[in-house]
Amino acid sequence: MLPISTEHCTVEQDGHVVTVTMNRPEARNALSSAMLVGLAEAWAYISATPEVRVGILTGADGHFCSGADLKAMGAPPSDPRVAERMRRIPDFHWKGLLRDGRPTKPLIAAVEGYAVAGGTELLVGTDLRVAAEDAVLGLYEARRALFPMGGSVVRLPRQIGYANAMDLLLTGRSVTAQEALAMGLVNKVVPSGGALAAARELADQVAACGPLAVQAILRVYRETEHLPEPAALKVSDELGWPVIGSEDAKEGARAFREKRPPVYHGR
Repeated sequence: MLPISTEHCTVEQDGHVVTVTMNRPEARNALSSAMLVGLAEAWAYISATPEVRVGILTGADGHFCSGADLKAMGAPPSDPRVAERMRRIPDFHWKGLLRDGRPTKPLIAAVEGYAVAGGTELLVGTDLRVAAEDAVLGLYEARRALFPMGGSVVRLPRQIGYANAMDLLLTGRSVTAQEALAMGLVNKVVPSGGALAAARELADQVAACGPLAVQAILRVYRETEHLPEPAALKVSDELGWPVIGSEDAKEGARAFREKRPPVYHGR
């Protein structure tokens, strides 16, 4: 477990993969300040650590995240280290929720059980999503006369289309994993209990790719999402050509010729 872990958020690294676990099982992993601080620091660690190539976000004991625990978020943290981090990290709530400052490397959601309200908002901030067949997803905020502040109102229509997004946002209804798959909200549905293992398999596939290429793909998409095509292609060229000329690209071609797995170093 890495030192940036908090009582409600554990962060572990295994090779090129960092696994972040929301850890409040007694509350179905509802968001607390200690959890959000841990999440914010985990995303910063993933971005800043060269050997890390991909992250996994999951929840403890059969649930992903059941949204915000407003009482816990308003209470002073019991751990003085968490209190110090809250002071040090501006807007840690938004960073933890993946609304602002998303990692520069791919993030995979491994979803079991409830992933509702803030849990679905976290999901929308990830890049690849694996859901167990028992997963329940939904944005309940409108039913409580609240507003989804984590970015889903903006991102969800761009990800799954206007009609599907408004179905979730305006009704506040929940959907099954299979419905989420049909909408394009998740990439894959696996048997209950298998989401984390499937996410790890996916993470290993991503980590085996050239890290410069993977990060450039993410960056180009994020920076060009709202640009006209000519301007977007210009950004794509600016970020893509350095990847083509990298040492990793030469290693990829060399490994192909030599019929062996490539060994990439991110340069």
